[in-house]
Amino acid sequence: MVLSIWICEASMASSLSSLLLVPLGSTCGKSLCFTTPQGSSVDKSGSLVLQNRRLVVKVKSSETTECSVMLNTNSRRDFIGLALGITGMFMGSLDVKAAGLPPEEKPKLCDDTCEKELENVPILTTESGLQYKDIKVGQGPSPPVGFQVAANYVAMVPSGQIFDSSLEKGQVYIFRVGSGQVIKGLDEGILSMKVGGKRRLYIPGSLAFPKGLNSAPGRPRVAPSSPVIFDVSLEYVPGLELDEE
Repeated sequence: MVLSIWICEASMASSLSSLLLVPLGSTCGKSLCFTTPQGSSVDKSGSLVLQNRRLVVKVKSSETTECSVMLNTNSRRDFIGLALGITGMFMGSLDVKAAGLPPEEKPKLCDDTCEKELENVPILTTESGLQYKDIKVGQGPSPPVGFQVAANYVAMVPSGQIFDSSLEKGQVYIFRVGSGQVIKGLDEGILSMKVGGKRRLYIPGSLAFPKGLNSAPGRPRVAPSSPVIFDVSLEYVPGLELDEE
């Protein structure tokens, strides 16, 4: 939509030829009406001629009611400055609204249907304190310690906010499992998975990030030694053939 400044005669009998439309950019449906009092006019060149140096500014919006204010102007230059200033205020308000928009939906390994199904899946706990639920049990081999694995993951804080994801990066994460290249909880959780499987890991702070992770735009902070949640899918293990049944 277009934010427009309308310069119009105060008299209801004004002709349409006395209207001057000045588009100033894209907004969300607001319009400004700068109404010249009686005695002012628009000359043949389209310039505004102010007789009594006063201007009525009316603001109309699809989202708000109409309001108006009487302003003093000394010249056409003042008028242009006023128009640009008000436009800036409108654009600024749009930035505030944009900042309040809900966050963009991020790709996940477990959708809404999956979340409901997980409610009925029993949670298993290992000796280390790691807990997990299998979203899908794989049919391939489990990775031996020291082998490279290719996995996708979505890492979250307990509230569900995502702080890291291979899906957003658009490529699988390859690392040597069981060799300390990733946090302890992820190492342990993947070692007992099978290729093709998906699992939700509830990783306690002792098996997570001892130093924590700093926040980033759109990303929550991970406090030192705080619990985290990983959804993981084991895509393949380079060098191992899938078992054929």
